[in-house]
Amino acid sequence: MYQKTIENSPGVDFNTPALKRKRSLRFLKDNVARWAVAVGGLGVIAAITLIFFYLVYEVAPLFKGATITPQSTWTQSIDQDKPSLYMSMEEQGEIALSINRLGELNFRSTRTGDDKARFYLPLPTGTEVTTLTSDSADSTLMAAGLSDGQAIVFKYGHKISWPNDQRVITPVVEYPYGKEPLTLGNASLSDITLADNDRQLFIAAISNGKMVATAFSKEENFLTEEVTLEQQPITLPAIPGTPEQLKIEPDQRWLFVRMTGDEMAIINVARMNQLYLHSVTDLTVGDANITDIQFLLGGVSLLTGDDSGLISQWSMVRDDNNEWSLQRIRDFKLTDNPITSIKPEHRRKGFLAADTEGNVGVFYTTAGRSIIREKLSDGVINQMAISPRSNYLLVDGQNGVEFLRVKNEHPEVSFSALWQKVWYEGYEQPEYIWQSSASNNDFEPKLSLTPLSFGTLKAAFYAMLLATPLAIAGAIYTAYFMAPGMRRKVKPMIELMEALPTVILGFLAGLWLAPLIENNLPGIFALLLFVPVGILLFAFIWDALPSKIRHSVPEGWQAALLVPVVLLSGYVAFSMNTVLEVTFFNGDMRTWLTSELGIPYDQRNALVVGLAMGFAVIPTIFSIAEDAIFSVPKHLSYGSLALGATPWQTLVRVVLLTASPGIFSAVMIGMGRAVGETMIVLMATGNTPIMDVNIFEGMRTLAANIAVEMPESEVGSSHYRILFLAALVLFLFTFVVNTAAEIVRHRLRKKYSSL
Repeated sequence: MYQKTIENSPGVDFNTPALKRKRSLRFLKDNVARWAVAVGGLGVIAAITLIFFYLVYEVAPLFKGATITPQSTWTQSIDQDKPSLYMSMEEQGEIALSINRLGELNFRSTRTGDDKARFYLPLPTGTEVTTLTSDSADSTLMAAGLSDGQAIVFKYGHKISWPNDQRVITPVVEYPYGKEPLTLGNASLSDITLADNDRQLFIAAISNGKMVATAFSKEENFLTEEVTLEQQPITLPAIPGTPEQLKIEPDQRWLFVRMTGDEMAIINVARMNQLYLHSVTDLTVGDANITDIQFLLGGVSLLTGDDSGLISQWSMVRDDNNEWSLQRIRDFKLTDNPITSIKPEHRRKGFLAADTEGNVGVFYTTAGRSIIREKLSDGVINQMAISPRSNYLLVDGQNGVEFLRVKNEHPEVSFSALWQKVWYEGYEQPEYIWQSSASNNDFEPKLSLTPLSFGTLKAAFYAMLLATPLAIAGAIYTAYFMAPGMRRKVKPMIELMEALPTVILGFLAGLWLAPLIENNLPGIFALLLFVPVGILLFAFIWDALPSKIRHSVPEGWQAALLVPVVLLSGYVAFSMNTVLEVTFFNGDMRTWLTSELGIPYDQRNALVVGLAMGFAVIPTIFSIAEDAIFSVPKHLSYGSLALGATPWQTLVRVVLLTASPGIFSAVMIGMGRAVGETMIVLMATGNTPIMDVNIFEGMRTLAANIAVEMPESEVGSSHYRILFLAALVLFLFTFVVNTAAEIVRHRLRKKYSSL
């Protein structure tokens, strides 16, 4: 039909070769543009989808369960006459150590049981080893209690060499304080504990049902670096029960004594000349009795197992009166059978527990997780050991020694550890804490995403609190009241602000704005009063001027007169800073806030972030909102004015309602920009992950945390994957907010489309 119309048009030839080529070219351009837009749109959707699935791919391993896989079993080394008192494995999980009553240190292959090396402790004639203990979960310093009341301190290790490019692991045994036994008691030792530091070596034991202890102060020869011990006998205070097991803290402050039954005596040994019984604590509920106690890695928390199958974590905590007391932190349940042994992991806050029926459980304290429970023996497990990397397990059961592979890569992660309050070691109560690393191996990772999410919302809130009213008010005036000539200058200038790199804004905020606010705090708050008052005062004076003067300014250009008014009001506010500070705040508002109101002040705080990030968000909200308001059909405004409505009534009841979908979208896009902002928050805050709504305190956001810690995290580690989880949370938050915004915008458009 279109072709016939062209052919039948009188006086015009539309079928010339030039016009045909032009129509073909235009048709080609239309198709190319249509397909380019479609491909670009689909590409954006595909990119976002791929980002989402990549984040899920990196996060998914965090939530995989643990597994225990048998590798081999060997029985040729089992000797009922010489049962093992202690077992361990070296770093690679290739060589196992077992120590028996005769003082034999047998190093064997973990996979075959073949002998690798054998050493003998220098036991006095006619004695045997009755008890063994290590300095800490990750230490190879040992103390062997003997049947004559003496003890031998030794240290085992493994030297690695590479002859002919082949790795060779050579076991070694050393005696850092000499081979001579140390005298503790006069009878056989049934239990022993030791703690070694740079100052002294402390050893306590149970001999013939009584506690004995001694401390050895250290003196080092600066020339030979040889350490000599000077013995200091110690008299321990009496306890209201029979001692069964002892544990001394690594810092040698508290000595824990498990007594027969369910009570724990706590002795303060911080000062050797002032030892005293601090307290006695009941460790169980009901009629249960304690069967084993062990320190968790670091020696801060104590693990207790009882004959009901319950394992509890305890820690010394200060109360409101600054008094120390032993507090139950959390509980774990293996089975209903009595717990026979507890083995802490070497480098994590996890542990293993075994019961009388051969069941073994793997647990993680911080996350409160019972990771896995499996039956690994047909009866009581004699000894078990876990490798330093927690990837191999050795179980000496009724049917032999079983070597197992443990896959438990991310035990630190649980819903409670990520989002709920957790009672960390050394804290007086459960807290929300993010602290992913420290300077020692005993550190307890604190991986709560709650303070980071809170900081993200806090930064966005204060930024939007500043940006939203200013941007929307500016958009309304620019689109509806401002003269077209002035609008053509103002709008590009504000939009140009968006091109300013955020790293520059963060740099200025951290190094210039933060000190400026700190030194002129009363002046900053005076701005909130002086500027509005100055504008209202100028409006009153302007309205009182003769019409000739007022009409000399072209319609829509009056806003230009407010620029010097705002600058003058700001100058007056800052010039009054010293007077206000001396008059109302004793010369120092920051000190007054802290001392009088109890409000801490950090130089790089949410106020600085709100001003800097608000400045970055304003152009986004302004530009979109201004376009939405300016795009309202003029016939709606003219019709309203023609019916007698004032310009203000027309704005409120017609223009803003019609433009509300666009204004709402502008606010949501601005919020998305504020939530995802990285550099300003990173540089303008103290970057401390705390949960405090105080505007004078800093925060750490999800985006800033990822930027700071991702370069230093180990690829594939729990820390690394939790940072990806933080990115996924940020992605989902933005997706949910934008989806909700689109739904609301659609409803607003539908509601007010009839205007």
